[in-house]
Amino acid sequence: MADPYKITYSYTFKDGKTRAFTLALDRKDLALIAEKPPAPPLWALLSLNKCGNCPLNEQTSIYCPVALNLSAIVEEFKNFISHEKVSVAVAVEERTYFKETTIQQGLSPLLGIIMTTSGCPIMEQLKPMVRFHLPFASLEDTIFRMVSMYLMAQHLRHRDGKSAAWTLDGLAKVYAEVGRVNRDFAQRLRIAAQKDANVNALVNLDCFATMVPLAADETLNAIKPYFAAYLK
Repeated sequence: MADPYKITYSYTFKDGKTRAFTLALDRKDLALIAEKPPAPPLWALLSLNKCGNCPLNEQTSIYCPVALNLSAIVEEFKNFISHEKVSVAVAVEERTYFKETTIQQGLSPLLGIIMTTSGCPIMEQLKPMVRFHLPFASLEDTIFRMVSMYLMAQHLRHRDGKSAAWTLDGLAKVYAEVGRVNRDFAQRLRIAAQKDANVNALVNLDCFATMVPLAADETLNAIKPYFAAYLK
């Protein structure tokens, strides 16, 4: 196997302590490479608060794959308040990002990567965006990247002789499914977390999932003049 693609999130808290998490992704398919916890927490059982649109079978998948891979990070942040300040550095191979923000905002993109690359059939629809990860993205950033990813997927389907949909109706469906997972998975985190940082980080992700389809047309209309050279 080739060396994995790595993304490292480093958090420096107001007391000076630092915590760092390095995610290793298979370069071929962006699957998260991680050891399973030796004693998975009860809240990771697939049957416990199973997402309403989860296609996994409880007989063959005892644990939710996302919960397994999130359990260590949830444990680390279970005693944090979401609005506490933190310095976050995000290092990928090509560059490093840095931001002074709240724990809620700084934790959200890390949770998003793990949820997308852990093997959840619903969340993996967002997996291509992980390779071009943009932490601390605005709503406009996310819409541009998501629409681009979705239309690229249609191009690849068309190139392979499969049916392709060139409107954004399918994108709205994807985000509706993702939003359902976010909201249902939050029930697991409420069991695991003693304070609100983990849950509110996921709520922040869900806000984006809700807003993307609602604001997509408005954002695309606003940036249409940027494409004047292609629209003549």
